[in-house]
Amino acid sequence: MQKKRYTEEQIVRILGEAESGIKIEELIRKYGVSRNTIYRWRSKYGGLAVSDVRRMKQLEEENRRLKQIVADLTLEIDAVKHVLQKKW
Repeated sequence: MQKKRYTEEQIVRILGEAESGIKIEELIRKYGVSRNTIYRWRSKYGGLAVSDVRRMKQLEEENRRLKQIVADLTLEIDAVKHVLQKKW
C-alpha cells in the first residue's frame, strides 16, 4: 500500500470539511487515511486556519535558523577562549 503525504494546508482543509459536518467515515474513504490519522491531525491542527499553519511553518523555520546561528557563535566563542588560554 502506498503511503500518502498531505501538506499542512491540505490537512487543515480536510479538518475543515470534518467541522462543516461531513462524517469522519466519508473523509476516511475519500482521502484514504485512517481514523487515527484524522484524530491525530485534529489534535495537532484543530482550530487552525491555513494562514495560521503557514505562519507557524515560517516561525519554525526562523527558529531553526536562529538556533543554528547561536550554535555557530558558541563554537566560535569556545575556539577563541581556547586560543586565548594558551601561553605565548
